Amino acid sequence: MATKKTYQRRSGGAGTPLYSQVAVLGDLAFVSGHGVRDQGGVKAQTTKVLDQIKEALERAGSSMDKVMKCNVYLATLDDYKAMNEAFQGRFGDAPPVRTTVAVSGIPLEGCLVEIDVIAHI
Repeated sequence: MATKKTYQRRSGGAGTPLYSQVAVLGDLAFVSGHGVRDQGGVKAQTTKVLDQIKEALERAGSSMDKVMKCNVYLATLDDYKAMNEAFQGRFGDAPPVRTTVAVSGIPLEGCLVEIDVIAHI
């Protein structure tokens, strides 16, 4: 028997959404990349992004301490230290495995950091 997939999409807009905010398959929740347009620095943006991810995980029946994998995309590696300052401790005592890279562009004007996660439910 196939495992049922469920999706959470942002409301608004007509037609088929471009992507889902969260997809759940079995006991895993896949949270799409989150970023913000705020003019604050990377530390403030990272805090806001992690708050958004926390909310998405809770709606899916999971939590930050159940995150297994995290990908962090930075507009510049110069922001690595400040991003880590906001990131530290957000996932409980046993943080997830993580990949952090600088990318040539984040498709959200003014966004300095984008983060996606995979969590256990």
